[in-house]
Amino acid sequence: MTIFFLPGAGASPMFWSAVADQLGPGEDMHFFAWPGLGNELADPSVQGIDDLVQIVLTALETETEPADLVAQSMGGYIAMKVALAAPGQIRRIVLAVTSAGVPMGKLGASDWRASYQASFPNAAPWIGEPTEDLSARLAGVAIPCLLIWGDADPISPVAVGERLAELLPDARLHVLAGADHDLAITHAAEVAGLIDNHLR
Repeated sequence: MTIFFLPGAGASPMFWSAVADQLGPGEDMHFFAWPGLGNELADPSVQGIDDLVQIVLTALETETEPADLVAQSMGGYIAMKVALAAPGQIRRIVLAVTSAGVPMGKLGASDWRASYQASFPNAAPWIGEPTEDLSARLAGVAIPCLLIWGDADPISPVAVGERLAELLPDARLHVLAGADHDLAITHAAEVAGLIDNHLR
């Protein structure tokens, strides 16, 4: 079994490392980085979200069996685009504090763009562009999904997780008390346990 770890707009392949370190041995793990975002070097061939989706799809093509996707924030949107494009190549999905294609403004989410640009002034400007609303298509993602949220996250509040739990046909929401948008780091042990149970 291969686990694909997808970070958010911070783009670092190390984002999920604290969680991955606590998962069972013997797993084949693939850690993605997003060129041109966060502090990652740019790649002229990457000009938008769809190019990041293609990076994951290309990696899936090398797998002999369906892989698992573990994704945070923007990575969850990419995971849903991948799942819609290649459902037969994915076994299970974990989504953490993400929009996953659901408009978040009406669900109480704060705008992250200004603080992101301040933290990563060299990030590709397309990161701030609007994303496609996938709400009407999520019913087609029948893959088992674990939704992990924190009740102290202003970027992707629990209401977003609740909405995804309604739209996805096979989804279970778990809310961590006191957790924020970086719960994969601050609550790594608890998150790893939830992921391990879901993938097994």
